[in-house]
Amino acid sequence: MLIDGTYFKNGICLVLYRDYHIKFTQLYRLTDGEHYFEIKEDLLNLLSIGVQIESVTCDGHKSIIKAVKEILPDIPMQRCLVHIQRDCRIWLTKNPQSIAGFELKLIVSKLHLINTYNELSYWLLDLHNWYIKHKEYINEKSYSIETNRYWYTHKMVRRSFMSIKRALPDMFHYLDNSNIPKSSNSIESFFGHMKGHLNIHRGLSYKHRKQFIMWYLYFKNKQ
Repeated sequence: MLIDGTYFKNGICLVLYRDYHIKFTQLYRLTDGEHYFEIKEDLLNLLSIGVQIESVTCDGHKSIIKAVKEILPDIPMQRCLVHIQRDCRIWLTKNPQSIAGFELKLIVSKLHLINTYNELSYWLLDLHNWYIKHKEYINEKSYSIETNRYWYTHKMVRRSFMSIKRALPDMFHYLDNSNIPKSSNSIESFFGHMKGHLNIHRGLSYKHRKQFIMWYLYFKNKQ
């Protein structure tokens, strides 16, 4: 199952629970954000009607992760590799100014190419060697006398590495089960098509905008 949220004008947030293989929306919620208690309730409702969830792939939103780990602690929760790459590219910038940032960006660029445990082993070795080489750099701190506080000097490079480190336990479940999607690209594409159709009707009110989304999901499932 793919779980993701997307935002529209007028403060509308659509949280979608979509079967990856049959391209079917199992459940959706129109709300104002991706909230832990709502996602938790949705997962419980899916289980109560007999939906069997074998895995969850998501973009790493904290509310989704927390809800899935509480309600479905025994199933694999796959982090979207494309989102991890995208975030790191933003933080490291198009042209990293440091050697550490440049080398880490190269390592991250190979992430989506990992299809075997042998390839994973080499990738993890590259990441480990990078960390040993640049450990002092990413742990370097600056100090301000005026505010009397410390902060990490190279915070964007450190942020990129730490985000990968925290996500590592949930990044490669797809290697154990080929049915698990390693990215949420398909649901992102689905959102893109929906917004494309909705943009044709730019003048819709808040109420009619929500109704359009509901009917769109209904007819897509009918297909």
